[in-house]
Amino acid sequence: MVIDRNGQKECPEALAATIGFFDGVHLGHRFLIDQLKKVAAERGLPSAVITFRIHPRAVLHADYQPKLLNTWEEKLAQLATTGVDYCLVLDFTLELSRFSAAEFITKILAEAFRVKALLIGYDHRFGHDRAEGFDQYVVYGKALGMDVIQALPYDNGQTKVSSSEVRRLLAEGEVKQASVLLSYPYSLKGKIVKGHQVGRTIGFPTANLSVEDSRKILPGNGVYAVWAVLSGKRYKGMLSIGNRPTLDDGNSQSIEVYLLDFSGDLYGKEIEVSFVSKIRDNRKFPSLLALKSQLEQDRQTVSECLI
Repeated sequence: MVIDRNGQKECPEALAATIGFFDGVHLGHRFLIDQLKKVAAERGLPSAVITFRIHPRAVLHADYQPKLLNTWEEKLAQLATTGVDYCLVLDFTLELSRFSAAEFITKILAEAFRVKALLIGYDHRFGHDRAEGFDQYVVYGKALGMDVIQALPYDNGQTKVSSSEVRRLLAEGEVKQASVLLSYPYSLKGKIVKGHQVGRTIGFPTANLSVEDSRKILPGNGVYAVWAVLSGKRYKGMLSIGNRPTLDDGNSQSIEVYLLDFSGDLYGKEIEVSFVSKIRDNRKFPSLLALKSQLEQDRQTVSECLI
């Protein structure tokens, strides 16, 4: 996949393209891109996705801080797995937000990116007032020699697949179902920092994870089975997100991971954790001894879950 930022690299003379933010690059996005590749193949054109590095709403509303499923690097990596030929990165600006649909199709899609076939998501609209829809896009495209095609919606027969739905599932701790909709395990990357070091006193030395991108959504509070990658090696792990109720930490949220079959110093190291399933909710235990007993059960559950 070739990445082109605002036309800095030479694009082909003609492209088949679709456009969107593609947060998560989930099953719905992949279904759309598969349709795009078919449209491109039928016309003998390279395929391209047009996307934005920064969420358009964050440009329009300075106080809007979206919680995202992917960092920029993760999104590019997932798009590369779809087999699309080009990723065209468009900087969304206030000036661009004022373009009408006709101006956007003409100046950006036709002139800047040389799009000859445009696949429109079934519910996608663009232009500063978003008042016009697919039928009008077809008219604008025809005047420019551009085929505008409406995509089929993705439906797995049970639930609508969307970035919002994946975020909802993660917030509720449903990491297994979220990973099904994503088509890959949800993950967090970050650095190990020092915490309260209480875990080591009861035989469970946990490592505090400081997530590298604060915009990444965190799964809901609870204890999870995870795979952890550290220094190129994969470990079974159990991870807790929450305020450590047994230790009366108040509203202070922490992310702590305990690696099975690991010994050594973790502080300052980079780690990536991929969520497999939630094993229980957080709860307050009457003593550290009771907490230790539960953690021993959790360790057995995680060990059996991760095979």
